[in-house]
Amino acid sequence: MILRHSFEPRDNARLAHLCGSLDEHLRTIESLLDVSVSRRNEFFRVEGRKANAEHAMNLLQALYEQSQRPIDPQQLQLALVQVGAADGTAPASAAGAAGDDAVTLRTRRADLTGRTPNQATYLRNILAHDITFGIGPAGTGKTFLAVACAVDALERSAVQRIILTRPAVEAGERLGFLPGDLAQKVDPYLRPLYDALYDLMGADKVAKAFEKGTIEIAPLAFMRGRTLNHAFVILDEAQNSTVEQMKMFLTRTGFGTKVVINGDVSQVDLPRDTESGLIHAERVLRRVRGIATTRFTSSDVVRHPLVARIVEAYDAARLDEA
Repeated sequence: MILRHSFEPRDNARLAHLCGSLDEHLRTIESLLDVSVSRRNEFFRVEGRKANAEHAMNLLQALYEQSQRPIDPQQLQLALVQVGAADGTAPASAAGAAGDDAVTLRTRRADLTGRTPNQATYLRNILAHDITFGIGPAGTGKTFLAVACAVDALERSAVQRIILTRPAVEAGERLGFLPGDLAQKVDPYLRPLYDALYDLMGADKVAKAFEKGTIEIAPLAFMRGRTLNHAFVILDEAQNSTVEQMKMFLTRTGFGTKVVINGDVSQVDLPRDTESGLIHAERVLRRVRGIATTRFTSSDVVRHPLVARIVEAYDAARLDEA
């Protein structure tokens, strides 16, 4: 199928932003949607299968409306997801969430909302439930959005502190062999959480929060015996927790506490004969009231477009092996 469209009124600056340097955005769209895109001045021609060609033309129109400024690769990827939800090419669960009211978090950088329908659902689940699971591949915003919710809750005084934890499972090493005190030992494992905190709060404010104890870090094994009241607790990389650790962690939940548990069940680093606590918990707690689960897919990836294709390739390979 061949579609033709002209963007009126003609604006050379916006056309340049739309196409990117050396037409790099057009080449990306061609690669992602398996179409051919050509243009002459403001006239565009898209050739490919009907659904793909229509999707590409809708995407070009959406990007042209945003092209007052240069378009970066992340903005292009997000537009692809959003247009896909609007024209029905996104997964049904994502498209169904697209029309719901969006949750907006106030941060020092900007107002933050879910960039994909599943991200929006994830934010609503966190606000509406005491315990929320976020399960999906890398790059879908699970960690960043959880930290954003925690920062928002702390700054609104909805909680008194933020607690960050994760299993210390990496390439067979143990905390005891790492140099430094507890914080320094755990630091490499919690770096993605730190990065999100610095981005959302600023380095100085984060440092002061650590000094005051309003932000705390702890390896998962050190959570035993505690009761966590009036806190926002994030368990990251939860796929590397054991069943016993997950049960222990979930039973730490106290009054006025929000718990967010994130993980990618396709990247479990536990020994082969050890069941992931995240996989077990999702199955066991499926019908427990007050607990919500958001499932992310490759269509929610907001990193480089290649990340989504890498995720899809690994998922396909895993299905073939099964």
